[in-house]
Amino acid sequence: MLLVGVMLKFWLGWRHMRHITWHRAQVPALFTPMIPLPAHQKAADYTIAKVRFGLMELTMGSVVLIGWTLLGGLTILNQFVLSWLEGGMIQQLALLAAYVLINGLIDLPMTLYQTFVIEQRFGFNKITLRLWLMDLLKSTLMGIVFGLLIGALILWLMGTAGGWWWLWAWGVWMSFNLLMLFVYPAFIAPLFNKFVPLEDETLKSSVTALMERCGFAAKGLFVMDGSKRSAHANAYFTGFGAAKRVVFYDTLLSKLSATEVNAVLAHELGHFKHKHIVKRIGSMFIISLLCFALLGWLATQIWFYTGLGVEPNLVAPNDALALALFMLAIPVFSFPFTPLFAYFSREHEFEADAYAVAHTNGQDLATALLKLYEDNASTLTADPIYVKYYYSHPPASERLARIVA
Repeated sequence: MLLVGVMLKFWLGWRHMRHITWHRAQVPALFTPMIPLPAHQKAADYTIAKVRFGLMELTMGSVVLIGWTLLGGLTILNQFVLSWLEGGMIQQLALLAAYVLINGLIDLPMTLYQTFVIEQRFGFNKITLRLWLMDLLKSTLMGIVFGLLIGALILWLMGTAGGWWWLWAWGVWMSFNLLMLFVYPAFIAPLFNKFVPLEDETLKSSVTALMERCGFAAKGLFVMDGSKRSAHANAYFTGFGAAKRVVFYDTLLSKLSATEVNAVLAHELGHFKHKHIVKRIGSMFIISLLCFALLGWLATQIWFYTGLGVEPNLVAPNDALALALFMLAIPVFSFPFTPLFAYFSREHEFEADAYAVAHTNGQDLATALLKLYEDNASTLTADPIYVKYYYSHPPASERLARIVA
């Protein structure tokens, strides 16, 4: 399964790069009046660089996966931890923590390369090494706190809640995720970025009027200092229920007119109007329930361990080992579902675009999207097969065709 997935991903990546290269020399006719050739070529080069990097990550990730499983890495780590700590909660938490830490250290060079080489080369990186290290420290500390808490609770349930432990564990996991919808905007996000109330009174008035017309209320309108880390622009809603807030990147406000900002905001409102957020949360509930149920069964099957090259414990619980092995295996076996999730995501984007066109000027949305495509160096000539498999957003040509129709 791993080999099939890797070969398919390489084939898709090769197709995508070839298609972009073939069309690099000329801006597509639909975009010729708006997108200059240098910007088109920058987007082509940036996309190809990201795809190549993704294939490099895929190769490294596959090697690491084989190292953890068939080459005995997880077994060696488990035996090492057992030699220091007798089987019990501390030993199991130590195994999970060591596994996550080692994986994080392995990924670190790739993250640095992506930020300080690829993003830097194309003029998108604005973060300093010092700030990057501070972000890493903060995220690591939060990962330790939340990870140990959730990990300990799930391991405790696996050991004490009987055959239906996975149902209780699923409840804990989903409760944590729902809690984060309220906690993240107010307490976690401000640890990384500065959020200030939107001060442009003209824009605030038009945004507020749009939200009132759409029957939408938010806790506040904020501007985030995204330019401190990246030149990419965006806007989003965060939180849930009464904790919802609208966040604009400062880079977005510097690039779009007030009417274009309204159009982008209307698109985001469309996601809420069509209940896309609720649907995604519902999907996450179902998928995570199925995953926990599958883990509950696999954890009791000896072949689950031995078939993936891992020796289960004979005199100590295998709960942490099962969790780590499941986290390694699930991406490999869930890859065939990627195009299905991508399809529904693209349909949601079309619906949100249609909502924005109904409540604002469609031309404003079109020009805003074109500016964002250009400023974010998004390719206009994506390979159609690659799009169907990976793209969560429709390509520019399809979106504009529907918007201006």
